[in-house]
Amino acid sequence: MHISMNSTAAFHGTTLRDIAVAKATGFDAVELQTPKLFRFLDAGYTAHDLVGPLDGFPVSGVGAIQEAPQDAFVRDATRLAEVAQVVGAPFVQMCTGPVDVRVVKEFRAGTLAPDDLRYRASLGLTGAEALAETAQRVALAADIAADHGVGLYLEPLAWSPINRMSQALEIFERIDRSNVRLCVDFWHFWASGDTPDDVASLPAELIAAVHVCDGLHIPAGEIPDQGVSRNVWTGAGDIPLQEWVDAVRSTGYDSWYCSEIFCDKVAELDDELVASTLRASISMLLR
Repeated sequence: MHISMNSTAAFHGTTLRDIAVAKATGFDAVELQTPKLFRFLDAGYTAHDLVGPLDGFPVSGVGAIQEAPQDAFVRDATRLAEVAQVVGAPFVQMCTGPVDVRVVKEFRAGTLAPDDLRYRASLGLTGAEALAETAQRVALAADIAADHGVGLYLEPLAWSPINRMSQALEIFERIDRSNVRLCVDFWHFWASGDTPDDVASLPAELIAAVHVCDGLHIPAGEIPDQGVSRNVWTGAGDIPLQEWVDAVRSTGYDSWYCSEIFCDKVAELDDELVASTLRASISMLLR
């Protein structure tokens, strides 16, 4: 097993700081993420400017492509695939949408105005229509990734219409792309109603990354909101992390476990302290 540092460990830092912290605190790799990565590129740097700071340090994945209008989706998928290709990352990440949970909440409440320009993804579609539309996006992202010699791993977001493991597997079957895999994110799976038993049923070769993260109980009927539920230290929430880790390990999966945390108080602490503690926590879960 290998442990990678997601950029949330150094929450308020930069892409270059993410690399430095991951290397300094004993991680085996770093998972580079937007918006930090886009901020780096928008400042005028390129993926090649990351090669020196990495100095051979592995990048386990580059994310995340977010569902967006077609032109923006293709642009972002291409940018991230180019970064992955240059830094040697095996995968780019894609999330189902809409990524903005506020859009989902307002849509359900009936307060999302018709002229609101925020992206809605498959909100308002039937289940079959939502699955078909998302499958088209995943296929497009997979093809862009393949054009750059990398794979794609899909992370279903808990507040999205496409949020279940079974839906992701159906998409994979429909699009028939050999470079597509799944990201097992403990919080998103748990918040959507998937279980360790569901994870244990997966073929190991279908899993590309595991996000080890925690969350607090979500009241029945509420839309999962990571700004609320995930605002907790990893290990202090309600997800039985050892059960989830054991379920993944039972599949035979033996690759990247990645720290991920969205806790306001933790984000204000020293980033190396946060990162090293997260790494130690995951190491203990893997023993």
